[in-house]
Amino acid sequence: MASGGGIARSRLMEERKSWRKSHPHGFVAKPETLPDGTANLMVWNCVIPGKEGTDWEGGYYPLTLHFSEDYPTTPPVCKFPAGFFHVNVYPTGAVCLSIIGSAWKPSITVRQILNMVQYKKRVREQAKQYPSLV
Repeated sequence: MASGGGIARSRLMEERKSWRKSHPHGFVAKPETLPDGTANLMVWNCVIPGKEGTDWEGGYYPLTLHFSEDYPTTPPVCKFPAGFFHVNVYPTGAVCLSIIGSAWKPSITVRQILNMVQYKKRVREQAKQYPSLV
């Protein structure tokens, strides 16, 4: 495990422990595995299932969370692969939601972030343009 960011790493270890005990069905969230087999707590690879009853239903969408050494004071950067087409996603793949921007609170958890990113709107044309990646 890389050094530095003691508070961030402690919080992320707790988040990981909590996630492993219980997490929403179909979601995946785990630290990146480094070449030496250790976990990089500062980068999490996630998968978000398409919300039931929406045009995203049945798909699984990859999302990466990049945490800074200032976490949880500052929110993680949340990114889909570049080109993901959705009204709340920039062309770079960066997610634009208030929960990870102006409305950020240090008490917000990884679980809450992923639940908010799981889009609930019916966006048929957008869903067709970007099929499931997983």
